[in-house]
Amino acid sequence: MQANPYFETVSHEWYKGRLIGAIAVIIVFFAVLFARVFHLQIVEGREYRQMSENNCLRIQTIEPSRGLIFDRNGLLLVDNRPAFDLCLIVNNAHFVDQTLSRLCDYSGIDETEVFSAWEKRKHKSPFRPLLIKPDINRNVLAAVEVNQFDLPGIVVRVTPRRNYIYDGSAAHLVGYLGEISAADLQKDTYQMYRGGDYIGKSGVERVYEEQLRGRRGGRQVEVDARGRVVRVLDRVDAEAGLNVYLTIDHDLQRETEYLLTGLAGAVVALDPDTGEVLAMASSPTFEQNQFVTGMSDSAWQALMSNTYRPMINKAVSGSYPPASTFKIVTAMAGLEEGVIHPQYSVYCPGRYRLGNRVFRCWKKYGHGQVDVIAAIEQSCDVFFYQVGHKLGVDRIAEYAGKCGLGRRTGIDLPHENSGLVPSTAWKKRRYSQSWQKGETLSVAIGQGYNLTTPLQLCVLTAAVANGGRLYRPVVVKKVVSPSGRLQSSGRLREQIGQLPVSAKNLKLIQHGLWQVVNGKKGTARLIRDESLPISGKTGTAQVVGRRKGASSSDDENLPDHLKPHAWFVGFAPADQPQIAVAVIIENGEHGSSSAAPVAAKVMTTYLKGKSAAR
Repeated sequence: MQANPYFETVSHEWYKGRLIGAIAVIIVFFAVLFARVFHLQIVEGREYRQMSENNCLRIQTIEPSRGLIFDRNGLLLVDNRPAFDLCLIVNNAHFVDQTLSRLCDYSGIDETEVFSAWEKRKHKSPFRPLLIKPDINRNVLAAVEVNQFDLPGIVVRVTPRRNYIYDGSAAHLVGYLGEISAADLQKDTYQMYRGGDYIGKSGVERVYEEQLRGRRGGRQVEVDARGRVVRVLDRVDAEAGLNVYLTIDHDLQRETEYLLTGLAGAVVALDPDTGEVLAMASSPTFEQNQFVTGMSDSAWQALMSNTYRPMINKAVSGSYPPASTFKIVTAMAGLEEGVIHPQYSVYCPGRYRLGNRVFRCWKKYGHGQVDVIAAIEQSCDVFFYQVGHKLGVDRIAEYAGKCGLGRRTGIDLPHENSGLVPSTAWKKRRYSQSWQKGETLSVAIGQGYNLTTPLQLCVLTAAVANGGRLYRPVVVKKVVSPSGRLQSSGRLREQIGQLPVSAKNLKLIQHGLWQVVNGKKGTARLIRDESLPISGKTGTAQVVGRRKGASSSDDENLPDHLKPHAWFVGFAPADQPQIAVAVIIENGEHGSSSAAPVAAKVMTTYLKGKSAAR
């Protein structure tokens, strides 16, 4: 059978059309592919090349070693130890929730803690390690390393961690570190910091943060698909912080803290010729390492709810009525203003009447005839009632201010309290009320509105000891580089005032203070030591006002938390003072029995140690 030419022509045209269509599709496909490749390689090539490099290159921070802290004799108090921090690099983690769940399963870390840390930091850079769990132990570290393949994005960062060698000792003075807050990050002072950093929160750690912190370094590394470092491409070493030498003597500090064991209160010891703080203790104390390693909510609440306020540095921030220690100021004002003289005396029957009100002396049946030296020795209230009445509150306030009370000393520690020196203008401004004459009598013996800090009274006592010079107290002796090069010295012997008293009258007051300890009727005669002549002044500060007609003997019937605070301020040796001390024992009742023995032991410890070091 012969083929039909018509069908052959149609078939040929059909195949030809199909072929042309297929070729067109192929040409269009390759054209689109070429255009896409051109766009990726030429138009956006630089951007994608940079993204590609970023996928394998990382900039890792090298944390600096924080400066060390030593005591005045070079004893190391605070150093750093290596710590392993568990971090997450989000960009490498793929499915973050699954990775974190596996991390908890392998390591035994509480899921709530891990996911809480993730929620807190998940909005930060996906390429930067985000802190998930600080300072993990070696068991957790081993679990993470063994299961690294199943934990993409989980990395362990080795960082220096603060270590307080004598945890709890000098805690209020040295201070502690804590994680920087969101509010702090907004301040200009902390613009070089980032979330998760630790900064000084109190004490020297806070005041000298800039010197102690050091400077970050970094390194550029190449990583594989799971974020593991393949090689280091470049490195800039971190700069360690500067080392700080304190003015405190560690042995004296520990002895001072031991003497305050089980008590609430504070002790300050100064070198009267330089203003150096030899010891500063506030009781109860706290453990600084808890803030570095992480503190539970229950532990934090226990600190905050403690009625004895362990987080407050009572030596600097605590304010108390100065009680009879203030009689130093009243005697000074009375002598200088001429309302009394060295031979001036009064008869103390145990009470003093002003108008229709009777003011009691602490000694129920009185002290008999007393002059200014005997009044200081026996702490006669009636004598100082009369001196205060003659002076008036404003002249007392003027002398108190010149003695450094009612204002901050300027010590290089945070949160210093200024105390309070009342006056007629102050009461009018504060209460819109006129001053009453009876209130002057309370102020004259250190009660009423009067408020001082232990540090202020120690500075005043040191000035009485050294001949009248008020020195700014300091806690840092020097700052040096890690190589030992001196960077700065403490502000030693920086005079901030002069006692408003003549040499003659100051000698009279010094004699009275010597009699307090060494006289037959001295209120602190129980601490008399033939081998160490001590001068000082006791005080008993009321927590609540006494009922009408009550005397100091009735204080023993009060609940413990309402009993008076006990004061003692003093210096030794009396003839050539080398140490001045202020002691406050909360609810200690009597300065002679609770505060004075502590002060005597502090002075004895320091002077014996100084003698042995020669």
